[in-house]
Amino acid sequence: MNYDVIVIGYGPAGTTAAIYAVRSGLSVLLIGRDQGSLAKAEKIENYYGFIEPIAGPELLANGLRQAERLGVTVVTDEVTGVMVTEGFEIHTTRATYEGNSLVIATGMPRKKASVAGVSDYEGRGVSYCAICDGFFYRNKIVAVIGNGDYAFHEASDLLPFAREIHLLTNGRPYTGGSHEKIRIDERNLASVTGDENKVNAVAFADGDTLAVDGVFIAEGTANALDLANKIGIEHDGKVILVDSAQKTSLNGLFAAGDCTGGLLQVAVAVGEGAKAGMAAVAYVKEQRGEKVKATQWGE
Repeated sequence: MNYDVIVIGYGPAGTTAAIYAVRSGLSVLLIGRDQGSLAKAEKIENYYGFIEPIAGPELLANGLRQAERLGVTVVTDEVTGVMVTEGFEIHTTRATYEGNSLVIATGMPRKKASVAGVSDYEGRGVSYCAICDGFFYRNKIVAVIGNGDYAFHEASDLLPFAREIHLLTNGRPYTGGSHEKIRIDERNLASVTGDENKVNAVAFADGDTLAVDGVFIAEGTANALDLANKIGIEHDGKVILVDSAQKTSLNGLFAAGDCTGGLLQVAVAVGEGAKAGMAAVAYVKEQRGEKVKATQWGE
């Protein structure tokens, strides 16, 4: 099925965007993997309209139930990639979805890999986007640091280019897929090393080394900047850049919530989600040749 609007991230920003879009009569898919930072909020007592504090997980659950009641299709899955077609093609661990517009609301980027040397060689052999930089490693030896489905997806993006692909889990059990050309190594890592110009090896805690031409970081799940890099939208290295209507540099793609920076509060995320949802509605209806009136969004 092709959806009018796909939203990635079902925190306050993403769920609100989905609610505003579905109330405008559009078909909406909301994809999320987990509760994100809201799951860690024991009590929220500064959100408008709640006389008593509410737990973060409860607020999230209420929002998802509200979205489902209004007709949003909610899917719990991990997004591993996004492709720009005539619209947008979203790849997850279990399926592929197509949408006419896209809202990214995946929260703040995760921490970088805690391996010595990674930060030192960023842009000099350390990359965070296989689909962006894979071409530069034709017939080369590369390593991917990560241990789950996202790491496997990044390694798979390197298959058409690299001569050897080593997926290094840094001491964690591997939980991703398999391919005969992708070699899994679960040993602990010590550092990423190289000369003054470029990466040339990965050192293991046991004293062994692996000579490589490049290292790709794919820890955890794909975050907002990972998706921004894959799609080619503007960001400043920390957050996705948007205008006052939450529009990114690519038509039909919007972003909201913590992934756009600013005050990291539920109230702000909800407001930005509303704007992103409304902007996505306007975009889809304009593509259909329909005129959009502000009153269509209701109250």
